[in-house]
Amino acid sequence: MPHTDNLLAFALVALGMVLTPGPNMVYLISRSICQGRAAGIVSLAGVALGFVFYMLCAAFGITALVMAVPFAYDAIRIAGAFYLLWLAWQAVRPGGRSPFEVRALVADPPARLFLMGFLTNLLNPKIAVMYLSLLPQFITPDGGGILRQALALGSVQIVVSIAVNLVIVVGAASIAHVLVRRPTFATIQRWVMGTVLAGLAVRMATEARR
Repeated sequence: MPHTDNLLAFALVALGMVLTPGPNMVYLISRSICQGRAAGIVSLAGVALGFVFYMLCAAFGITALVMAVPFAYDAIRIAGAFYLLWLAWQAVRPGGRSPFEVRALVADPPARLFLMGFLTNLLNPKIAVMYLSLLPQFITPDGGGILRQALALGSVQIVVSIAVNLVIVVGAASIAHVLVRRPTFATIQRWVMGTVLAGLAVRMATEARR
């Protein structure tokens, strides 16, 4: 199992990532406002399944890659650092989109809601690259098997993401209303998260050189 401090640090990183703009948050807020909380929760269940799928793929893929390719950790970390810098720029660039912008959606049955939530997450490249860029830096040689550590860290990310998104689904209308009336708050949120992501990218690049 990963060390406790690694689990806590990864949970904080996962919290920062789930609060950054992305298709999942936009879809869940829009669905909850347009069709109600129940529809948002069903959609969230589909999103959660997408997280599980990516976690398993990343865990087994990272394990196989590290065993087969020398210096694989460094390559993944460097690529992840560049990706996080790109996310930071997307958050703070002029005209950057707030995650709380709502799209009009038609009402759909529960099965379709679940499928759309799953596909929204599955087709979101941010999630796939997030697992490949973030998981390796929290896996340590003395923390046990790579696969077991990857699964534990992935489970932490899923729990954090589901908890935050559930709060967003339940309070979607209130959150969107407040932020529409206070656009400065959304701007501050984007800059704070952009700074956090840039700092994490620097840390990853520095560790990759060690």
